[in-house]
Amino acid sequence: MDLDVVRRAPLFAALDDEAADALLGQMNGRHMERTDVLFREGDQGDTLYVIGEGKIKLGRSSVDGRENLVAILGPGEMFGELSLFDPGPRTMTATAVAETQLMGLKNDSLTGLLTGRPDVATALLAALAQRLRRTNEHLADLVFTDVPGRVAKAMLDLAERFGRPVEEGVVVSHDLTQEELAQLVGASRETVNKALADFASRGWLRLEARAVLLLDVERLQRRAR
Repeated sequence: MDLDVVRRAPLFAALDDEAADALLGQMNGRHMERTDVLFREGDQGDTLYVIGEGKIKLGRSSVDGRENLVAILGPGEMFGELSLFDPGPRTMTATAVAETQLMGLKNDSLTGLLTGRPDVATALLAALAQRLRRTNEHLADLVFTDVPGRVAKAMLDLAERFGRPVEEGVVVSHDLTQEELAQLVGASRETVNKALADFASRGWLRLEARAVLLLDVERLQRRAR
């Protein structure tokens, strides 16, 4: 695991090298394969996690079994910190969508850090505020944006976080199935596939196995508005 990637997380933003190394010494590593569940909605939470490699999806399920993906997180991002500020059951299920390496920090260790380093608490609260802002934007999109617009926006968001520039455009290895993409957009798989096929026919992107090649980012940006 690349610990430099772990140290990009907001948890480490206010720490010098010595303090960061000391904090890493209190964290425990964990390896996950695709589809492994780290914790489920309703489980008691007592650990903050930072992703070193791979991807984690955070989702919720309705009483009738339908699933909705709230976020896809990658290297350098953290999750589970809500349990520190609001102890109680987990509000989402965390599942690996690729081979993943995590570092976990128990809440009792984190509480001791925050007591002596209020600047770290500020960084964590800023990260929570940013996630809340993204959640609010997602809810607004579900109300005001049609499915093709949401699909375009999802592709651009995934590209910004997981994309790799190539000669033809931007390769996005999102590691998601068609069903997971639909859950992320908040629409049926058939409707999302239709939008992606339309984009492909227009030459805006090319679909690949659990990946997409964005060929015309500007057109996708216009469609996402």
